[in-house]
Amino acid sequence: MKNFFRFTLLISVLALGAAVETYAADNTVDLILVAGQSNAVGADANPTELAPSDIDREVMFWWRTGDPPPDKHDSTSARKWTHLQPQPLGNPKKPRDGKARQWGNFSHPDGGFGPEIEMGRVLAMVMKHDDRGGNKRLAIVKAAFSGTGIRRDWNPTSKTDSGACYRALVEETKAAIKAAEAKGLKMRLRGFTWVQGESDANARDAAHYEKALREMIAALRKDLNAPEMIALLAINTRFSGGKNKFVPKIVEAQKAVAATDTRCAYVDTSQASTANNVHYDAGGTVWVGHLFAERLLMVEAELE
Repeated sequence: MKNFFRFTLLISVLALGAAVETYAADNTVDLILVAGQSNAVGADANPTELAPSDIDREVMFWWRTGDPPPDKHDSTSARKWTHLQPQPLGNPKKPRDGKARQWGNFSHPDGGFGPEIEMGRVLAMVMKHDDRGGNKRLAIVKAAFSGTGIRRDWNPTSKTDSGACYRALVEETKAAIKAAEAKGLKMRLRGFTWVQGESDANARDAAHYEKALREMIAALRKDLNAPEMIALLAINTRFSGGKNKFVPKIVEAQKAVAATDTRCAYVDTSQASTANNVHYDAGGTVWVGHLFAERLLMVEAELE
């Protein structure tokens, strides 16, 4: 039944693709950003459970992912464009040394993957079946770091470690755009997907999450010169086995941000399967990526 539901959902997504604006220039590439904490990383998504797809080689991919702060232990694409794929462990720091937030990049020896895989596959398929002309291509830049919160890691106004992950996202994106331009490609920053909030589900941070998230999105649009970039927001609503009383407050905050921004939407991931009380499993991660693709196409259709 679940496979049938996913099939029918894909058909509806393909239909929605007809509403996506056409960019006829052969060298135009739609760029999607993926950021957040461990469920954006895909910390527990076993790549051996991911079905292969030929379309992966048609999606440009650039990544930096791991544990905070961004450092030499991250898994990266070596600041080069490659194609969509699970990410290897990299060089995780072991063992943990007291204060350091180091968990080893991924829990599986073969690495992992986030929602970017299924999202990229669905969007690339929609673009491929759009018969209105234009040689459109898709690219994804991923910068995600486990156990991170907006206040202590993604603060766009901070010049210290509390802004390190935000700076990494901006720097990686700018470097990726520059590298693409060197190949004669023009990037259009189409969307930003955010899977985060579990680390802010506490008494101190939950009360300020809406304001901090709103400010971060505004700063990102400004810093990347992308005022029309669509932002999609999500959190693992089943974090802590549903027992964390602050998770609903994070959900409310994400919904509030989306309610006042026509280029922003909340994505409900409550039906995504989980590996434990913290992370989506491989199937859940695929499902979240599918939801992101569907929601992006819906928002674009609504904006026309």
